[in-house]
Amino acid sequence: MGTLVSIRRHFAVAGSAWLLAVGGIGAARALEFSTVVIDAGHGGNDQGTSWAGVKESQLTLQVAERVEALLKKKGLKTEMTRRSDIFLPPDGRIEVANRQQESSIFVSIHFNSSSSWIFRGVESFYGGPASMPLAREIQNRMAKELNTDNRGIKRRLDLRVLRLTKGPAVLLECGFLSHPVERVRSQSTAYQQTLAQAICDGIMAVHDEPRAKPMEWLDRDWPSWTDYTLLGWVRHGLNQLLRDRRP
Repeated sequence: MGTLVSIRRHFAVAGSAWLLAVGGIGAARALEFSTVVIDAGHGGNDQGTSWAGVKESQLTLQVAERVEALLKKKGLKTEMTRRSDIFLPPDGRIEVANRQQESSIFVSIHFNSSSSWIFRGVESFYGGPASMPLAREIQNRMAKELNTDNRGIKRRLDLRVLRLTKGPAVLLECGFLSHPVERVRSQSTAYQQTLAQAICDGIMAVHDEPRAKPMEWLDRDWPSWTDYTLLGWVRHGLNQLLRDRRP
């Protein structure tokens, strides 16, 4: 009997570990949101960075519109902080993000620049820890799909739009306009569409829709003979794990 108990415990632990690994209890939780607030950086009398006649404020709006179209196809609600070449201060952008009635995330789109033309690539900033997965998923996709330098993700609490928004918030730097090649690429339809798709895919990677109780199958009235099968041992292990986790 001791051997049977030992085997049962072994399979229960193994089964529990397997379910944890593939996304069950204790796995990194995705973000629950139904609305994406898309912030096209700068605008109006604030052109952002400008090189060789290429204005950041124009590019950010073009990319933001493409991101919105892709997210709507995925069934998500969207809210744009601006839809034309107007100036909106940081507090105005924060207000748009925080007035959403449903759970939301905030994605601010920008382009970078440097006093040196040699720098290139993409980077992403985030505020609180809850925003880190979103920044990471978008960042890695941008770097890969655009085939450019991955400058990583960084926490920036000095940026008001990241510090004061209620939900997860990220600010994306989508290429260097001071770099001759990236400046030319950033104006092309292909680059902007690839960039928008990478942003959309990163958002969807962390999106978690509210759903029914994931472990409700444990409560079914299973036949007694299943207690001595792999299914029964896994159920036993998970039930024990759930009891241990209850406050």
